[in-house]
Amino acid sequence: MASKSGIVFEDFFPSMVQRLGAEGFMDELCNGFRLLMDEEKGVITLESLKKNSASMLGLKDMSNDELMCMLREGDLDGDGCLNQMEFCVLMFRLSPELMKGSRRWIEEVVMNEL
Repeated sequence: MASKSGIVFEDFFPSMVQRLGAEGFMDELCNGFRLLMDEEKGVITLESLKKNSASMLGLKDMSNDELMCMLREGDLDGDGCLNQMEFCVLMFRLSPELMKGSRRWIEEVVMNEL
């Protein structure tokens, strides 16, 4: 699947949900967010994305414009960075299969919380 930035990736998220369960998958998304975030600001910034994605995700050849495009894609409140909720929403939006099954998985997480 290709994002608006033209990056192509294989969608492993549905198989991760099957293997980890909805709650385990959400925990992994949160872990991914923490790996990319600026520890002082608690959000993913252009600088933290450049610094952390190059070593962890192999995106060192991406330009600042491409990285900014990734941030803008998920930036729902217009502050130029991604908080944890925006990051998780973006990950769901990038996975067509997760979008199809998201209601069921959200219900599973809610039921586990009750």
